[in-house]
Amino acid sequence: MPFHLLRDTVEKYQRKIDLEKRRLEDFEKQTKVLTAKMLDMQSSRGGVNACKEVDRSVQKQIRVLENRLDKALIKFNEALAYNKKLREEIDNLRRERVIFDQINAKLAKELHEKKKEMAQIIEISNIAYEARDQAQNEMSLLKAHADKEQAQFEQEWRELGRVLEQDRRLKERMAGQERSRSAEDDSAALRKTLVRGSWNTAKDKAAQKANLDRAQSFEEAFNEIKNATGIDNIDELVQTFIDAEDQNFSLFNYVNELNNEIEKLEEQIADIKTEIEKYKGQGGQNDRQRKKLLKDLEDRLASTEARAEQYEAKALKAAKTVSQLEQGIQSIFNKIGCDKAALSDMLGTTGVTESNMMQYLGIIEQRTNELLQIYQKTSKDKEGSGDVVAVFGQGPAAPAGSTVINIDPPVIGDEDETEEESDEDEERPLSRDELKAKTLRGLTKREGQQLSKQQKRKMRREKAK
Repeated sequence: MPFHLLRDTVEKYQRKIDLEKRRLEDFEKQTKVLTAKMLDMQSSRGGVNACKEVDRSVQKQIRVLENRLDKALIKFNEALAYNKKLREEIDNLRRERVIFDQINAKLAKELHEKKKEMAQIIEISNIAYEARDQAQNEMSLLKAHADKEQAQFEQEWRELGRVLEQDRRLKERMAGQERSRSAEDDSAALRKTLVRGSWNTAKDKAAQKANLDRAQSFEEAFNEIKNATGIDNIDELVQTFIDAEDQNFSLFNYVNELNNEIEKLEEQIADIKTEIEKYKGQGGQNDRQRKKLLKDLEDRLASTEARAEQYEAKALKAAKTVSQLEQGIQSIFNKIGCDKAALSDMLGTTGVTESNMMQYLGIIEQRTNELLQIYQKTSKDKEGSGDVVAVFGQGPAAPAGSTVINIDPPVIGDEDETEEESDEDEERPLSRDELKAKTLRGLTKREGQQLSKQQKRKMRREKAK
């Protein structure tokens, strides 16, 4: 190799050596400055034991928070169970209400039909009453007419009886006169046989006298009948007697028919009255049954409404608890410094609601694990030894001195905070085992990224030494 090339190579490496020396001097100066800053920081924080005290304080706060978390998880599970029970009871009440509405509608329909039937029965009974009254009126008119005709018939019958009696007497008188005339004829014949010639004049006188008496008696009887009936003709008088007898027989048959019809109407009226009483009894019994059933349904409705009001009050109380829980989650979310920008992109800006409550809790869990991991690593770097305390008793371990992170631990609230915030956190989306598994998955991924950065920083420190 030529000499000038060797010389150039020597000069080149000499420049590199000088450059590395200057860089080493710069690193030493930076190391001194950082060491001085670290000593000043330790002094400002209370000395060497300040980190241990802060660590103990943080561990104590972690235990307090874990205790609160367990209590909140228990209360949340109880609230979920109670809410589930209330929902089941509300569903049962809704089903009972649907059944009750169906029964009520059915009973109302039956009641309407019964009322309609009662109205029809009442209308029929009214028609029957009207028919009965009309029949009674007709019967009264027929009775009055029959009584009038009967009285007229009896009067005419008496008149005819008197006329017939006069006729009988007239006939008897005429028969007596006929017998007297026969006896006189016999005596006249005897006298004629005795003294024919002397008795002819006396016989003629006696016969003439008898004929005159007989004619006079007939004339007197006919005059009496004429005065009684107003009929001059004897044939017409006989025909009048025959017609009156036929009319009396017809009236007698008509009266018998009216009596039979009256008896039938009375039987129909009695049947209608019996049927009306029957329907009245059935209507009263059905009314009592319907009233009793309606009262039972009203009592059940009142009881169901009272229970529904109780369950609604319980549901309002549960909703109030959920609202308080949302406020508590929002308070914790703001206090631990979660990323609001990422949350607004994912869930919007509506805040904590019942639908996104689990997402908020998941982000709070993730942020809490990040804070605990950062604090544990910071404590490990400051103490210079010991393993990283695992989150929830688990988690990856990191070798001592692997990182140098100048990050102040996050400010955590005082230990004597009231239990009101823990009472507000009454809901938990995941069980503890699920929360651990989810947290460890996130930490494992994040730890891989952090370990790669820590290895690079370690290599730089070794080069600086």
